[in-house]
Amino acid sequence: MTRELIRVFGRIGLLSFGGPAAQIALMHKELVENRDWLSEEQFLRALSFCMLLPGPEAMQLATYAGWKRQGIVGGLIGGGLFVLPGALVIMVLALAYGAYGNLPVVQAMFLGVKATVVIIVIEALLKIARRALIKTQHLVLAAAAFIALFLFALPFPLVIAIAAIIGALGTPGEASTPTNPTGSLRGSLRIIAVGALIWAAPFGLISLTGNTFLQDVGIFFSTLAVVTFGGAYAVLAYMTQEVVVSYEWLTTPQMMDALGLAETTPGPLILVTQFVAMIAGLAEGGAHLALIAGALTLWVTFVPCFIWIFAGAPLIDWLDGRPRLRGALAAITAAVVGVIANLSLWFAYHVFFQQVNSVTLGPIQTIWPNLATFQPLAIGLAVITGILLLWRHWPLPLVLLISAALSLCAGLATGAI
Repeated sequence: MTRELIRVFGRIGLLSFGGPAAQIALMHKELVENRDWLSEEQFLRALSFCMLLPGPEAMQLATYAGWKRQGIVGGLIGGGLFVLPGALVIMVLALAYGAYGNLPVVQAMFLGVKATVVIIVIEALLKIARRALIKTQHLVLAAAAFIALFLFALPFPLVIAIAAIIGALGTPGEASTPTNPTGSLRGSLRIIAVGALIWAAPFGLISLTGNTFLQDVGIFFSTLAVVTFGGAYAVLAYMTQEVVVSYEWLTTPQMMDALGLAETTPGPLILVTQFVAMIAGLAEGGAHLALIAGALTLWVTFVPCFIWIFAGAPLIDWLDGRPRLRGALAAITAAVVGVIANLSLWFAYHVFFQQVNSVTLGPIQTIWPNLATFQPLAIGLAVITGILLLWRHWPLPLVLLISAALSLCAGLATGAI
């Protein structure tokens, strides 16, 4: 059975391009349609549960499917093989980017990548909005989240927490179905306690070295792991602000390059955190430190995902009947629409203008571009990629390649390279 799990989930991990929707569809085909590992009802209930959790829902769904098949060992195989192929690709890309990313030719190509990233985020915004903004209160929550982030620079975790509280309190508390848990709450708490110790183990080793950079990396990405509700897009603006402004590990253009490269790899988009940590490690201490920082980030990002599943999966039927949890999830998803709208505008400013300034006016803290630094080439590339992605629905890797090639040709034609 273990060999078959490795074969099936290895295939899923290698083919998991295209974001969570495509990844979930692939798992449905492999696990429900082609095999009887999960029934339709089990698959949908597990997906709903995974969407309640912080972290990438597709990876957690793979972990659940493996756990359902062969317990904790199966869960480790399912979730691990979903992440591993993409993590190896990201490692190679980060090292290559650190070595060649500053070359004029590479920089010219990455303007096309950045323009495509703007469209990618807009596409994610449209998809989530269609699913999340069902009721008027959801639209209000989305607008409030956008205003809170874009105009008042409130912390992302605070915005998500308030949305969850509003959603939970606004939902009747009676259980919709008299379901009983198949596991015990005591057993789940035991898994959480043991898992937390395993999660924290690297910090003991780091503290012995006295390396403050690795300590900062571990703490920051650990925090990010437990607030990543709504997918990677929801936390990108928050992560970018912290990485660029607070820690000064990367520049804004490097952050956008990281997202563009992460979009081309299999596995969850949150692997962009590994890329960020490795680029920061390269600047701080070379390839050796970059590899350690990348491995540490993978550990603190994905170990919690296993903990949530192993602790919560035995209680999944009971949790499925908690309407307040569903209300909180719906409110979070609605707020994430506003969060991604803020991210879309933030990215667009930084791609279409060479200079973006901070603006403070009383309680308002926002950004505004220097209109004199407008980049016509960037907007032209964004229009082309928008047509190819949103209208023609071409594959993302192909569109990224076309946009990078057009950007390179434009640079050569104008003598910028």
